[in-house]
Amino acid sequence: MTDFQTAPIAEVVKSILADGVIDDAEVAELRKRLYADSKIDKDEAEALFEINDGVKGKSNSAAWVTLFTDAICDFLLKDETSPGVVDDEEGAWLIKKLEGDGEIDANEKVLLKTLKEKATSLPTDLRAKFKTWGV
Repeated sequence: MTDFQTAPIAEVVKSILADGVIDDAEVAELRKRLYADSKIDKDEAEALFEINDGVKGKSNSAAWVTLFTDAICDFLLKDETSPGVVDDEEGAWLIKKLEGDGEIDANEKVLLKTLKEKATSLPTDLRAKFKTWGV
């Protein structure tokens, strides 16, 4: 089994996606890995979307949506350049990630609703997409 704490993030993703689901133990180990340095970086955020797309529609751990939402919100809202705000660059990145697989799934809708509640400001392009996505 892959050591989530020392393996490159790409190997962690591959290990999680090997069986197509993310279980409680994997969520716990992934959370420990992601928050070891108290911040979520872009590679980690990208990995979370890759995992979410790969396990969509499966019998995943109930904790997965919480980790996915918390970590992406932290990536977007707890950065040094625009704390509390989803800036234009972050908004463009998020739109690209959300539309990448052609579908806004249930976990992504939870993420969007949480961002709406927590962010002090959202870019116009992102706000315009909310209605299209049913959020």
